[in-house]
Amino acid sequence: MADENMSDTQQEALEKEKSLFEAPPMGEQERMVEAILFATAEPVSLRELESRMPHGSDPAEALQHLRKRYEGRGVRVVKVGDNWAIRTAPDLGFLMQKETVETRKLSRAAIETLAIVAYHQPVTRAEIEEIRGVSVSRGTIDQLIEMEWIRFGRRRMTPGRPVTFVVTQGFLDHFALESARDLPGLKDLRAAGLLDNRPLPSSLPGAPEPDEDDDMDLLEGQSELFED
Repeated sequence: MADENMSDTQQEALEKEKSLFEAPPMGEQERMVEAILFATAEPVSLRELESRMPHGSDPAEALQHLRKRYEGRGVRVVKVGDNWAIRTAPDLGFLMQKETVETRKLSRAAIETLAIVAYHQPVTRAEIEEIRGVSVSRGTIDQLIEMEWIRFGRRRMTPGRPVTFVVTQGFLDHFALESARDLPGLKDLRAAGLLDNRPLPSSLPGAPEPDEDDDMDLLEGQSELFED
């Protein structure tokens, strides 16, 4: 009865007020997520998407719809760690290469240290040295931290509470990995031509298990694997 006595202007104001508390249609939410991912250089978390979108939106569902819609396209929606981003399809990466640019390569010590952190994280400096069999210079650790490929993790609850190291989201993003669990195994690295024919160290607990005929050295990959 009260609604019948309301003017058209009042009705419009009431409908507008109600719409503020209603989530937009899923198609519109997809467009919003798409716009945010395109405009943001760094991967975006679900929490950040939710904070930017209207009240009641479901960015997780919108991402799944958007991810499916981009399948087979020139770009795709990918998960990087716990965040999301739009990236070039892997098979089209060659179009983005600049032949005139020469990248700086990491030293063998840095490659080995980075590989150990990636495959054994969280790992302490002492554990890195135990696996490598030699001491790790502070400069090597500092270089990898400066490149934002490794970062400090939680301290171990052991005497001295040593700090641990883990790979960063930037590392995962650079190599198009969702998580460190997606790191390639020995067969994949060998097939890609990224490993030399050297014996695999026997003291690498946690590293991918080699086959009986696999005598590749995980840590002595071609330096192109870890270009800066």
